[in-house]
Amino acid sequence: MPSRKSRHIVITGASAGIGRALALRYASPGVVMGLIGRDDARLADVAAACRARGAVIETGRVDVCDADAMRTWLDMFDDAHPLDLLIANAGIASTLAHVADWEDLERTAAVVDTNLYGALHAVLPVIARMRTRRHGQIAMVSSIAALRGMAISPAYCASKAAIKAYGDSVRPVLARDGIRMSVILPGFVKTAMSDVFPGDKRLMWSADRAARHIRRKLDAGRAEIAFPGMLVLGMRLLTLLPAALADAILGKLSYLPREGR
Repeated sequence: MPSRKSRHIVITGASAGIGRALALRYASPGVVMGLIGRDDARLADVAAACRARGAVIETGRVDVCDADAMRTWLDMFDDAHPLDLLIANAGIASTLAHVADWEDLERTAAVVDTNLYGALHAVLPVIARMRTRRHGQIAMVSSIAALRGMAISPAYCASKAAIKAYGDSVRPVLARDGIRMSVILPGFVKTAMSDVFPGDKRLMWSADRAARHIRRKLDAGRAEIAFPGMLVLGMRLLTLLPAALADAILGKLSYLPREGR
């Protein structure tokens, strides 16, 4: 069932990329938005653009990896503006630069801490409050990389697969409390994150197109929002193939240059 119109919204990772595009897409008179990011200048820029569209904006320069800071800020916002919608979007990319490169424990932990735990640091405090009200919607931004891991970005794929698994797992539980859970699986979107990806970026969407699509599907209450369709279909088909064959196909698509090239 379509959700009632969201008026109180928080977006993490709102200062750039999909988060910024979503903030601008939701900004309108009567909407109160909390925008969380780490870059003061970019956060101020998107806040000004959203205010120009009529929205009331509160910003939080908070690192999503800081669980206590996230809980404190979200509780303060929710006290004043009971949340209708949280979009847990903040994340970082990680790719192997060449065939001799490797993601050690430190690099892997940095990606998992930001992408997975950073999302949970936003989602869990909000869920606790939404359950008492028996109303609300949570959207967690994963990736089509969650559908099948790729050798070019192991930690990123693992973190995004964990987000999808978590969202899928809690969705039926939250539904009993009147809370909708949506998992978003974008393909390539033109952002600073995609700019550093060394492989072929097929069927890339603009951030604005992605935000428009995401908002339409969230308004409709979709449990899973995956795009673009052909790339999603290809990734799902890979999971039906023998692992060795899927590895060979992805190995050709995820080309890693030799060291120094």
